[in-house]
Order: sequence, then C-alpha cells, then structure tokens
Amino acid sequence: MDMIEALRQDYQRFPKDQTYSLYAPDVYFKDPLNQFRGCDRYQKMIRLIETWFIDVRMDLENIEQVDNLITTRWTLSWLAPVPWRPQIAISGRSELTLNADGLIASHIDFWDCSRWNVLKQLFKLK
Repeated sequence: MDMIEALRQDYQRFPKDQTYSLYAPDVYFKDPLNQFRGCDRYQKMIRLIETWFIDVRMDLENIEQVDNLITTRWTLSWLAPVPWRPQIAISGRSELTLNADGLIASHIDFWDCSRWNVLKQLFKLK
C-alpha cells in the first residue's frame, strides 16, 4: 500500500487504529496547541483524543503529494466531553514531510480558525 492510500485510510478511521509505522521515530509534530518530537508522544496525543472526545470524525477533503511533501485538507469534528455536549469542528490543513526512508519526519497542522474560536464553540448551548 502506498503512503497516500495508507493516510486516506487513517483519516477514515481516525482516531482508531492509526498506522504509526508511517512516522519516523523522531517525527516533529506541531499544531496551534502542541509542539513536540517523537512518535511515542504523537501516539499519546491521538490516544487522548480517542479516550476523551466523543464521536470523533476526520473528514478528508483533499490529499496530494509533490516530491517529499504531502498536503491534506480536512475537517476534524467531535462532541465535547461536557454535560451539554456541544459539537466542535476545526477545519484546516496538514503538511507532512517525508524523510529519505519515506517516513513522515514532520507533521504540521494549520487551523482555519483561532484557538479562541474553537473554545467559543464549547459555549454554544443547544
């Protein structure tokens, strides 16, 4: 299976059963809330999402590869684990850079909204 197809499948079942073997052991990850190195830390972050968020969906809108750069466009949504269960959604894009071994060495997420706009979604009562 090629990298694009593997990523497409990971997005479909996110956050469950991710293919961590696609990532370099020292992968660099960054999004508006986190910045770290290590596939082990990346797995812990995904496990946190799987454990605490409800009905998580990652809708992949586009994926393409040019040389060693894979770009994706997506919308992540979930029900927040608070009593009123608001729907939270973040649209954005990712830039995944492959190393010489064909593994993801860098995964950087860019959100289309601010962290504040995500937080405000918590307080839209039904």
